[in-house]
Amino acid sequence: MKKLKPTFTLIISVCLLLLSFSDAGKKTETFEITKQELLNKIKGGWAGQTIGVCYALPTEFRYQQRMIPDSIQLDLTAEALKKRFNNDDIYMDAKFVEVIGRLGLDAPADSFALAFAHAGFNLWHANQAARYNILQGIMPPESGHWKYSMHSDDIDFQIEADFAGLTSAGVPAAAVSTADKVGHLMNYGDGWYSGVYVAGMYSLTFISNDINYIVHEALKLIPRESKFHQAMSDVINWHTQYPGDWKKTWQEIEDSEWSYDLHCTDGVYQPFNIDANVNMAYVLVGLLYGEGDFFKSMDISMRCGQDSDCNPSSVGGIMGAMMGYDNIPAKWLDPLKEIEDHRLNYTTVSLNDCYDICFNSSLENIVNHGGKVDGDNITINYREPETLPLEVAYPNIYPKDLITLNNSIEEIQAIEFSGTGIAVLAPSMRELRRMEDKSYVAEIEVSIDGGKTILRRLPFDIHDRALEVYFNLELPKGDHTLELKWMNPREDLDIQISHCIVFSDQLVKIDDN
Repeated sequence: MKKLKPTFTLIISVCLLLLSFSDAGKKTETFEITKQELLNKIKGGWAGQTIGVCYALPTEFRYQQRMIPDSIQLDLTAEALKKRFNNDDIYMDAKFVEVIGRLGLDAPADSFALAFAHAGFNLWHANQAARYNILQGIMPPESGHWKYSMHSDDIDFQIEADFAGLTSAGVPAAAVSTADKVGHLMNYGDGWYSGVYVAGMYSLTFISNDINYIVHEALKLIPRESKFHQAMSDVINWHTQYPGDWKKTWQEIEDSEWSYDLHCTDGVYQPFNIDANVNMAYVLVGLLYGEGDFFKSMDISMRCGQDSDCNPSSVGGIMGAMMGYDNIPAKWLDPLKEIEDHRLNYTTVSLNDCYDICFNSSLENIVNHGGKVDGDNITINYREPETLPLEVAYPNIYPKDLITLNNSIEEIQAIEFSGTGIAVLAPSMRELRRMEDKSYVAEIEVSIDGGKTILRRLPFDIHDRALEVYFNLELPKGDHTLELKWMNPREDLDIQISHCIVFSDQLVKIDDN
């Protein structure tokens, strides 16, 4: 594959450079905060996201295209929190914080990428697609780009962006700088914007306790032309229309174009939806309808369904940072205090370490962006967010058809289809777990229309796996023939091809397909 030039990263870097030279047309203000208040908010952000994901974990993806009814009541005991807190929502964040603690805020994107790709934890969706790319030598920002991933618009960076805001107290430009390096490891376009929006809201909690202000001000980071901005604006408008009934807003989201996942290969033509737009919409529902109440905010977000542990984690973190650690109800906070020194899985850091690293990083970012630290007193030089350049993943690429195969790769002679792209799926290759030789890598030779062959390497190890056997979204419009040849077959293994998703340049209404 031809490597992309990192043009969008260059554009963002130039924008941030220009930002440092000119305040023309942008509002600037100063805010005073003490070191104790700063640390209290940082700790609140970490505590809130940890409580949110642990509280809602039992519901994750169990309610798709439907609300979690009021009859389902959850609680979070101290014992449950201790069992659940080593969750990917937390240790993924912590892995990136670990890099900052080791290399500082100027750590390059490659350092985050390699730490993330080689960490011991298993990954899913955009994160796993990025890990596969990085291990195959496709480094950021290409690792998260839609030409190299079917998951660029997935939720992944949204659930990991908390640290970017918690290291950038009151300085959204610094949060964007970190989000550019880390978020483009695994996402692009709306998937990236979702994480930027979360990081921006966290950053704003250090200068405001008004959730409506935070929601609106952070959205200034996102270009109006993007689908992400349009989706969030819809939610904000529906909240205005139905100020006392979050369920009506939920139904509007469900009836909108945002309720369909058009590219994640697990979500196309399925009720499952891990797309950033719909899940971030559910985060906003919790924030806007929660009326400033910590539990109510995360519970409403959870009841919207789909990724119903990650979304209340974002809500709980933003609310916790806004309120401050000391104002989180003791019911939630006391059990957390017992595990704050426990090292998080696959990292060298604990929650207490994350508090300290984010505190010191925020002080550094505040000073680097025109603020000052005088003893225990801090002055934040706040500048209104600069709108980012437009990124669009999968431009004019829509699912068109589903081809069911359920056959061995060795028995499939050719796959005939008509469109502009195709994704070939196996049953997650999970049957490979039965093999003892975890070093095995299947080599699949792929050719389209008799043209040049491409070798696709599919590792057996679940840690390194590819999420798709093959995909190509840039074919000329028309009829095509795809051929797959297994170059190094094994007698103890059969690779099944479950189905193919065909893509076109025309939007076909999902309900009509």
